Amino acid sequence: MKKLLFRTLAVGVAAYVVPGVGVTGIWIALAVAVVLGILNAFLRPILLILTIPINLMTLGLFTLVINTGIVMLTSVIVPGFHVTGWWAAFLFSVVVWLVNWFLEALESG
Repeated sequence: MKKLLFRTLAVGVAAYVVPGVGVTGIWIALAVAVVLGILNAFLRPILLILTIPINLMTLGLFTLVINTGIVMLTSVIVPGFHVTGWWAAFLFSVVVWLVNWFLEALESG
């Protein structure tokens, strides 16, 4: 439950900070957090396994492309969550990661 709250807060902060990303309300941010969690749990591992060769060649940087694609897929699935382009989705995923990292660090000590 705490992870969901952290992720929802991270989605809200990222939507506020990143130009080109819009969330129409707190319930939409919660829905985005849930859908991102589901896609990261089920789709991301499959994509990572399928892209092992290119991930090795890019020293893991292709994972950022996968994260960006998952954010763009989430914008298609969740009405009320809008991402204008690839760079906006990329920055959104980076900001969500940073905010989650910061909140987890605050919680752990």
